[in-house]
Amino acid sequence: MNKTKEIWIAGFALFSLFFGAGNLILPPTLGVKAGLDWWIVVLGFVLTAVTIPILAIFAHAKLQGTLYDFGKKVSPIFSTVYCFLIYIIAIAIPSPRTAAVTHEMTVEPFFETSPLLTSVVYFVLVFIFAINRSRVIGLIGKFLTPIIVLILLIIICIATFTSSGTMNPSTFTTPFVDGILEGYQTFDAIGGVVVGAVIIISLNYSSHTTFDAKRRLIRKAGLIAGTGLLLIYGGLILSGSLFSSTFAEEASRTQVLSELSTQTLGNFGTTFLSVLVALACFTTAVGIVTGTADYIKGICKDSKIAYITTAAVGSILGIIVGSYNVGFIIDVAVPALMFLYPITIVLILLNIVPDKYASKLVFRSVVLITFIFSITDFLGFIIPRESLTGIKSIIPLAKYSLGWVLPAFITFILLNLVFGVKLKNK
Repeated sequence: MNKTKEIWIAGFALFSLFFGAGNLILPPTLGVKAGLDWWIVVLGFVLTAVTIPILAIFAHAKLQGTLYDFGKKVSPIFSTVYCFLIYIIAIAIPSPRTAAVTHEMTVEPFFETSPLLTSVVYFVLVFIFAINRSRVIGLIGKFLTPIIVLILLIIICIATFTSSGTMNPSTFTTPFVDGILEGYQTFDAIGGVVVGAVIIISLNYSSHTTFDAKRRLIRKAGLIAGTGLLLIYGGLILSGSLFSSTFAEEASRTQVLSELSTQTLGNFGTTFLSVLVALACFTTAVGIVTGTADYIKGICKDSKIAYITTAAVGSILGIIVGSYNVGFIIDVAVPALMFLYPITIVLILLNIVPDKYASKLVFRSVVLITFIFSITDFLGFIIPRESLTGIKSIIPLAKYSLGWVLPAFITFILLNLVFGVKLKNK
């Protein structure tokens, strides 16, 4: 196969793995709230929803291993626990969220049925497809993504060229930070450390058998995928801001996306998009449940019972959590993301720097400091924030829920300066 063609195919495949239909509800609402400051929000959102995830792919290009390899320099126990938490959170939050999005966008507008009923039917089907490992889901996914992307690009173009251009003032105090934190909700950084391993495995069966050849292809494919995500996310944020004056203040994320599509494509276009999003959400849920079950199966020495049990547990969790509305699920996800995202970001960054700057000591110290200084960040969403005012006033950026950033960076610099000098003097 032509090398250029293969790079583009890998790039689109990677984009499809990142492109979760449940994420589509986030950017338009960000745009509505950002108003005139939409471009500042884009910078923050893209940092955690595009840049960091693509850097995760670059890290995979360097490691060419599995998710376990991201944290093994800290310790084998840490890496095992980290992998376990990643998959637990995946089946407990983003997977159920796809059912909630499906209900609010596809079922609720047409039928007066309970979200619990939607969630039950949805995850019974997810379980059936997961234990049968149907290839139909993969085939559907290949066709769905291009169609949804095409529709979204049409929405963005129509919104850009037909809007009156009247934008509301921003409701954000710190739009850049709000964009960063909303980017956590895409789960794309976590997706990056997971799906990168899928790309590695796929390339092991291709003509790119050498380490350098795979690294070059993965990096180029990552840039293609990142550009696609940037265009879609940035375009939807801009579209939301252009129509910000037309939405009710209390409009939910799913309502904003539905109404935006109605204003640009009409009722038929909205219905068509809703159905496609529902199907894409379903393929995402099957992928998450199947991937988690595969991981547990591997730990349990390829036990079929472990696979079926994990798929069942994932589906039951999906039924319970997925019966709530999208806004509630997003709110519940915040503490978990504030705990896991900083560690994930640090692991990604440490794995892309040259090895001479990322020794085991550096890994362990930076991850530990990140964990310690992010405690106030995720506790702030569990206990009353007033009780943390004192300590947050001491830690730089803690009031923005980014208290871990400077301590982790300083630790990395100091350790490399101290031990780098010592090594040079030997």
